[in-house]
Amino acid sequence: MSRKKNLIWWILLLAGLVIVNVIASQLHSRYDLTQEKRYSLTGTTKNLIRQLKNEIKIDVFLNGDFPAQFRKLSTSTQEFLSVLKESNPSKVAYRLVNPQDEVIPGKTWGDSLKGLGVEPINVTVQVKAGQENKVVFPYALVKYGDQQNLVNLFPSSKRNISVAELNNAEAMMEYQFASKIDQLLYPEKLLVAYSIGNGEPTGPEVLSLQNTIDPESMPPNLRQFFPEEKSNYQLRLVNLHLQPFIPDTFKVLLIVKPASQFSDSEKLKIDQYVMRGGKVLWFIDNLYAEPDSLSMKSQLIAYDRNLNLQDLLFNYGVRINPDLIMDLQCDFLPFAVGGNASNPQFEFLHWNYYPLFESRNNHPINKNIGLVAGRFVNSIDTVGRKEIKKTLLLQSSANSRTISTPALISPNENRNTPEDALFRQHDIPAAVLLEGRFTSLYKSRIGRALMDSLEKYGGGFRKASEEENKMIVVADGDIVLNDVSPKNGPLPMGMNLFTVGSQYEYQFANKDFLLNCLEYLTSKESIIKTRNKEIVLRLLDMKRVQSEKATWQIINIALPVFVIILFGFFYQQLRKRKFAE
Repeated sequence: MSRKKNLIWWILLLAGLVIVNVIASQLHSRYDLTQEKRYSLTGTTKNLIRQLKNEIKIDVFLNGDFPAQFRKLSTSTQEFLSVLKESNPSKVAYRLVNPQDEVIPGKTWGDSLKGLGVEPINVTVQVKAGQENKVVFPYALVKYGDQQNLVNLFPSSKRNISVAELNNAEAMMEYQFASKIDQLLYPEKLLVAYSIGNGEPTGPEVLSLQNTIDPESMPPNLRQFFPEEKSNYQLRLVNLHLQPFIPDTFKVLLIVKPASQFSDSEKLKIDQYVMRGGKVLWFIDNLYAEPDSLSMKSQLIAYDRNLNLQDLLFNYGVRINPDLIMDLQCDFLPFAVGGNASNPQFEFLHWNYYPLFESRNNHPINKNIGLVAGRFVNSIDTVGRKEIKKTLLLQSSANSRTISTPALISPNENRNTPEDALFRQHDIPAAVLLEGRFTSLYKSRIGRALMDSLEKYGGGFRKASEEENKMIVVADGDIVLNDVSPKNGPLPMGMNLFTVGSQYEYQFANKDFLLNCLEYLTSKESIIKTRNKEIVLRLLDMKRVQSEKATWQIINIALPVFVIILFGFFYQQLRKRKFAE
């Protein structure tokens, strides 16, 4: 009878284990106990993945013998993709690929990536025989149906990854994947108008901007200068002189570095576009201060362009001041520091008129982006309009100042080290987001004839916007323009022509800033909110480590051994007492 009961018990136990395993294979859940929800997805990303109708395939090119930092990035990417797959296991597939493996005989994955415009990072790896150069492709290729998109896992060309940069790349990972998957799921392109007719640049200096917003509009012979990209936008030119009004089909009006004065008629067209719900992205140089003039004449005088936009912007809640921001946190330029006229000796020095704006991470637009490079930037003041919410997006560092104009700017200023005592100002605004219900500048200034004309072409005059609207004002036009190298052609936005090929070469985050502005203005808030994820750096206090080193060594090494010995002693005493009895 006892054997029969034991047999039944074992059968029930085995059946129970099988049932538990079957249930566990069907039902799976996990709890993210990290403070910043490091291993969780936002609702936006989960919804995107659940909307997949076909399988999405992701190839991550971080498999190989890399330095520790890139191995850490590879591990973080795998952890993220495993969480992504859990949202829709049957529709998400991913794998790690070694870029040195062959796709077809004679052609590696790295060759294919280069064909897509990807620039690898060259790193030096320590091996037994000495040092060896490795080519790293920190990218993922996302395929959905017959479409594909590249995800940049480490948006930097630097060979060495700092802890902060790696942390930033991990925090940005969800946004990078979510935005690219969103483009694959919703390929409809939004129309963006680029204003011309007031001296706005239309030459090679806007090629990077054009490639960023609408790569398909690039001439085939110029695409070679920029990596292949996907975009959610179509870029069209709008001449405010000739256009009777700005059509509502344009989601954003882009006004970049105008050089000549705006007439009241042109301002009215912009104003009524805003009243009808149109979004405007302003990149305004209030002063004439061009680097070309500096190189040709060795000095320049910065003076007002007289664009006639002050009253319009003031009405919306901002004022661009006729001054220049100087900052100790700035980019480099080469200056002659010795030699002679025929053979000058150049050295890279900081140029305080080229400020570098560090993100305050106070809004999804500037969340987790790197330094944004400006050139001859004006300051901005916010004014009145309590009904308009103002959010500062770009601000100067803790060591900055402004100078009034007209001002004489000369390279001779760099002969002496800037006096830190003069750079006492901080957080000088250079870009601001305006949100709310705007009122028209012309609500009490428009005549009957013009009103009748607006009824015919623009759907009637509006004194105020009926719904909440938003616009962004940046007091620098050069932020979204690119340099042109005589040797390499047009450079990517955010790169300094003079530092290319030097130890100071770096691509700043100007492109990311522009795209984030566009995404926010075109109601892609759900996607851009995925940038809000923060991964807190919990670094050790090295001074405390040194002072408390012995204490923690005793706690972690000696104390566990002592506890085991103590437990063994008491256990033996208990056994002696038990058997003695």
